[in-house]
Amino acid sequence: MFEVKNGMGKEKLEEIGDNHVGTSAKTPLRDDAFAITDAEKMDRIQDSVRDILNTLGMDLDDDSLKGTPRRVAKAFVQEIFGGLNPKNKPRLSTFDNNYKYGEMLVEKNITVYSTCEHHLLPIVGRAHVAYISNGQVIGLSKMNRIVDYFAKRPQVQERLTMQVVQALQEALGTQDVACVIDAKHLCVNSRGVRDIESSTVTSEFGGKFKEKEVKREFLDYIKMDTDFE
Repeated sequence: MFEVKNGMGKEKLEEIGDNHVGTSAKTPLRDDAFAITDAEKMDRIQDSVRDILNTLGMDLDDDSLKGTPRRVAKAFVQEIFGGLNPKNKPRLSTFDNNYKYGEMLVEKNITVYSTCEHHLLPIVGRAHVAYISNGQVIGLSKMNRIVDYFAKRPQVQERLTMQVVQALQEALGTQDVACVIDAKHLCVNSRGVRDIESSTVTSEFGGKFKEKEVKREFLDYIKMDTDFE
């Protein structure tokens, strides 16, 4: 029997998932999310994956499948969802803008590998991130790393976009940060409507990037024709 959670039945929960509704810009984690070690998590996930494959009728004695539960568990904890653990957050060191560069800095085509939290299927695309310094600058690789950190968790693309901007705003001490993500969702491309051509574009504009001219300049840099005005 399907468990009713928060007053919602199976049909309602499925409808919410298909419509990609998120609850907030904060990843929904329980307070005890890190009460057990990574090794303990892998042991539990391994057992769960084994049960799933058994339920599907797979022969886990086959040489090709014997190690699959452990491989999946390790990938979940250490790689695919490694961004859930705050200890993996990159250190966002900043430096004084001694050369007084006053224009926007754009890091475009940052690779995004994430996972849709509704079907646990891949999200693959590109992120474009920009900021205008108010006295501090950040290493270019840190912009890539912060995208990767927040991408490595069950995600909603809208939330990912906001988290990248908020983390850089905090590190740089300015609201003048923007992010656009263009990504394919395999929950759309490989199931359901199976539309392999469509992609999803999300954006978050802070501070000066809300101004029409500044926003247009950023979009010109990344050569996107999408109308965000």
